[in-house]
Amino acid sequence: MSVVILQDEIVHYEVLGRGRPLIFLHGWVGSWRYWIPVMQAASISFRTYALDMWGFGDSAKKPENYTLDQQVNLLDLFLQEMGIGKIALIGHGLGAIVAMLYANRYKKFVDRVMAISLPNGQHTLNPRLYNALPGELADWLLDRTADSESARAEAPKADQRAIQSSLSSLAAIDITTLSKELNTPCLLVYGQNDPVIEGSSSQEQIANLPEHLHQIIFDQSGHFPMLDETSKFNRLLADFLSLNSGVSPRQLQLRDEWKRRVR
Repeated sequence: MSVVILQDEIVHYEVLGRGRPLIFLHGWVGSWRYWIPVMQAASISFRTYALDMWGFGDSAKKPENYTLDQQVNLLDLFLQEMGIGKIALIGHGLGAIVAMLYANRYKKFVDRVMAISLPNGQHTLNPRLYNALPGELADWLLDRTADSESARAEAPKADQRAIQSSLSSLAAIDITTLSKELNTPCLLVYGQNDPVIEGSSSQEQIANLPEHLHQIIFDQSGHFPMLDETSKFNRLLADFLSLNSGVSPRQLQLRDEWKRRVR
């Protein structure tokens, strides 16, 4: 277990591998731990970091740090403390929002972003996310598999106020505008059967995405594509990371496996 002291509070993180840095940011259910299978695969070529955000896992529980702005600040302080320069960010749910906000605020430090299960605003989220206890959310969203047990075990560690505060903060953010203004190559990944994110993208909306954005759907996944279709997710991440810096993720369309699909 590795920790760093930021703002006089404990932040827990883990690291695997050597090479260019990747940062994994967890969602509303679980902690850094459910990234282990992906980190193990990516650590062959990259130095992978995953941290527990404020209020989750083994990081400090301090309600004034639970807003999205404070979670973005946590990421910035962590990168400064670790001496990490330009990065690729892989975020899921809450972590996807934090990744997008960070990349928008610190453009020169982010090479690319993979945003998994990114909600298109507060109104697209299932109300159950607001009201259920962390353990109940884990039972709702996670299949009982060996890979998902780590997320299920870690979920009760979360402070429910950390979930609710981030959701309240989301009301003031226009995700669509944020995504279009980013200019950083960004791959959006969704599970076709995700019960958390409601609504769908039309063919016209996807066709009108700016050049730096691309969307891919995992048709056998729910809210956790990295756990529901681990091998496929790891292949996609490897392909995305192998693109040259600044190249649009739309180049992934050249492979039949990653042809664009509508959610």
